[in-house]
Amino acid sequence: MNNFEFIILFASFAVCLSLVWSSLRSGITPVPSSNKAKRTILQAADRSSFGTIIELGSGWGTLALALAEKHPHRQVIGYEISPIPWFVSWCLKKIKRLDNLNLRRQNFISVELPPSTLLVCYLYPGGMSKLAEKIEKEKPQVEILISNTFALPGVEPEQVIRLRDLYKSPIYVYRLVGSDIEK
Repeated sequence: MNNFEFIILFASFAVCLSLVWSSLRSGITPVPSSNKAKRTILQAADRSSFGTIIELGSGWGTLALALAEKHPHRQVIGYEISPIPWFVSWCLKKIKRLDNLNLRRQNFISVELPPSTLLVCYLYPGGMSKLAEKIEKEKPQVEILISNTFALPGVEPEQVIRLRDLYKSPIYVYRLVGSDIEK
């Protein structure tokens, strides 16, 4: 094995180890939204025509990038704690020159969310429970929440959009009014 092969093997091992460590720490692997889900979320995002858009758990950046491209005059913020997906999305942001996209390598649960008109997420049931607790406790200034696949526990969505895919995956749309969740 020459030096170049060793470097490639070591880098691959480091990337895999980083993904496993981040997945164990966060409770979920970074999985991108399907193209159907992304199109549906982009369309549902039109309900909010101004203000900041925040993606909670932006992963590889596919949805955050699409939101920033579709809404070039709005600030888009993506939160991601896994370093490799965050770095990939940061590189794509630079390549696409999306100055309105701010990718933060932070856990959104541990930060105070800036005022926004739209939150989007593709979390997991435990992450949705943590988000519900955060919203209930902090009452962030948010108008709409759109969630891919997983519901906000104990909260009635304004709309559930079923994708035309094998699982009829749901996209949940919640209206958060006056910093309170309408139940």
